[in-house]
Amino acid sequence: MIRIAHTQWAEMKEPLLSPFGFKGGSLSELWQIIVGMRDEDGALGMGVGVQSVLWSDSRVFVRYGEAAGNALMADLTSYALTLAGESSCETPIHLLEQLVPEALAYGRVRTGISDLRTTFALNALVAIDQAAWALYSRGRAGGFDKLVPEAYAHALAPPQSELAGIPVIGYGLSDEAIRHLLDEGYFLLKIKIGADPDQDGDLDKMLMWDMQRLTTIHGIASAYDTAYTLSGKIVYYLDANGRYDTKARLMRLLEHAERIGALERIVLLEEPFDEKSEIDVSDVPVRCAADESVHDEQDARLRIDMGYGAMALKPIAKTMSVSLKVAAYAHRRGVPCFCADLTANPLLADWNKTLAAFLAPLPELKIGAVEMNGYQNYKNWERMLRMHPLSGAPWIEPDRGIYRLDERFFATLGGALSVSSHYEARLYEEMGQPS
Repeated sequence: MIRIAHTQWAEMKEPLLSPFGFKGGSLSELWQIIVGMRDEDGALGMGVGVQSVLWSDSRVFVRYGEAAGNALMADLTSYALTLAGESSCETPIHLLEQLVPEALAYGRVRTGISDLRTTFALNALVAIDQAAWALYSRGRAGGFDKLVPEAYAHALAPPQSELAGIPVIGYGLSDEAIRHLLDEGYFLLKIKIGADPDQDGDLDKMLMWDMQRLTTIHGIASAYDTAYTLSGKIVYYLDANGRYDTKARLMRLLEHAERIGALERIVLLEEPFDEKSEIDVSDVPVRCAADESVHDEQDARLRIDMGYGAMALKPIAKTMSVSLKVAAYAHRRGVPCFCADLTANPLLADWNKTLAAFLAPLPELKIGAVEMNGYQNYKNWERMLRMHPLSGAPWIEPDRGIYRLDERFFATLGGALSVSSHYEARLYEEMGQPS
C-alpha cells in the first residue's frame, strides 16, 4: 500500500548540444521534472522525468512553441500531483490508472486540443509514476522482478547482464559521427526518417531525403561487422514517428532499401503512420513496431491485430506502469518488446535499463538492447552524470557500445529508485512548487 502525505515538484531546463530534429521539427532544450512524494512516515520517493512535447503531441509544439508547450506539460504534472496528494493506492499501477483520465481531460482543456494524445498526459506523469514506484519499493526485498505485481511478472525474462546501447542517428548527424559510433562498437542504429528538408510539408521531398539518408548510412555501416547479431552485420531501426501518409509511399522507401542491400538489415520500423491510422502492416516486409500509438493493452491489441510485430516500451516517456501492462499483453501474443529512449537523463535512463534487462532479446540479436541517446544530445551530460545517486557505477555508461550490468545493478535497480541528493536539493529550492 502506498500512502501519500505530501508532494513537491520542481523543473530544470537542460539545453541540448544542437537542435535535435524529428517529426519534421527540432528541440533546443528538454525540461527535467523532479517529483518528490513523502508517505505518512516521512519516507521520500523521487522521480525525475523528461518532457518532450514534440514527441508526445507535435500539435502542442506547433501551436504554442517549445517553451510554452513545456510549461503546459509541467502544469499537467502539477495538477496530477494535486490529485495524488493525501491519497493511497495498492500499487503504482493503480495510482496511474486513477490519474491518467483526469490529467488527460485537464490537458485537453488547457491546450485547447480536444483530442490531445494520451502520450502527452503519460509523458507528464512519468516522474510521478517513478516516485510512486520508489515509495512502493521501500521495505520490499529482492530485485525488480520481485517488485513487479504478479499479474504482469510473466512478461519478464531471465535477467540479462549485457544490453546493447542503441544510439540515435538524427537528421543532422554527420558521416564522421556515425563512423565514430560504429568504431565505438554500436551495432544497432536508430535512424530518424521522416524529415521535412525544406520545412514545407512536401512528402515527396521527405521520401527522397529518407532514401538518400538510408543510402549514406548503409554505405558507411557496410564496412563494419559485429559479433552481437545473428547475421554478423550492423542492423538498423528506422523511426518514422508517424510521418508517412500511405503504405504505397512507405513501400517505395523499402523498395529502395532492397535495391541498395539494406532491407535485410532493418530489424525494426517504428510508427510509420499516424497513430489514428488504421493501415494494416502485415504485408510490410520488415517488422513494424508500435510506440506513440500504444497507451494501454487495448491499443497493443489493436496494433498487433494490424500486423505490428514489436512494441516499443518507454518507462521514461509513458511510465513504467503502462510499460508493464503493454509488455504483459504483448508477451501473451508472442510479440517481442524493447525499451526506447526519449533523451532521458542518467537517472531515468537506468529506470529504462531496469526493465530492458528483463526483456528477451529481439530475434535478430544475441543480447538485449536499450536505446540511449542522452550522452549524444545534452550539453551538460557530465554534470548530469554526477547527479545520479550512484554516480560512477560501471553500468551507467556503455563499454564498447554495451551496458554491462552487475549484481549491484540488479540489487539497487541501477539506483533508479534511490534518492539523489542533487535532485533533492533542487526539489526544495525556492523554485520548487508545492502541489
